[in-house]
Amino acid sequence: MKNKYVLILLCFVSAFTYAQWQERGGTFGLAHLERHQFKLNLLSPGFTYELGIFKNQSISTNLGLATATYEEGYVLGLAMNNRYRYYHNFDRRERLDKNTSGNSGNYIAAAQAIFFSQLRVATDVEGPDDFNLGFYGMVYGIQRTYEKGFNFNVEVGAGYYRGDGVPNGYGPLINFTFGWVATKRKKKDPYLD
Repeated sequence: MKNKYVLILLCFVSAFTYAQWQERGGTFGLAHLERHQFKLNLLSPGFTYELGIFKNQSISTNLGLATATYEEGYVLGLAMNNRYRYYHNFDRRERLDKNTSGNSGNYIAAAQAIFFSQLRVATDVEGPDDFNLGFYGMVYGIQRTYEKGFNFNVEVGAGYYRGDGVPNGYGPLINFTFGWVATKRKKKDPYLD
């Protein structure tokens, strides 16, 4: 069953990738996306790295303090969040003369999060002391980066929490980060490769 969902996700991503490739005449230009973006998260201590891979598509990973809440309870501790993002409004933001640098846009993302047992701060999930918890789902996010490099990112979604040694269940995912982008950003006016 799990492999079925992975296969559907891969087909979905492949279709988007091929459509974007055809639209650009066979090149993988990053008209709006930053090729590399490294961010230091100030509100929940940690860091984020985002890599632009195709037009309007990126992958990102985040390591920092996070909370998981699902049917069985909550977990607070160090987590690794991974995303495959599709930014859907770069062209509209450009037409309205709004900022797109620093990957400022709205996106839909396939989301994964892993909460590590060794670095857990608090939990009320019943089970052994040594358990890991994973999240697999979809999120909708808004990211904005400002001229001085300050950045915020808000995500809301839902998915399946899979426990290693504890019960599985469904639940929401809410993520908010505030930080500073440490890498150089593109100018407001995008360029084409």
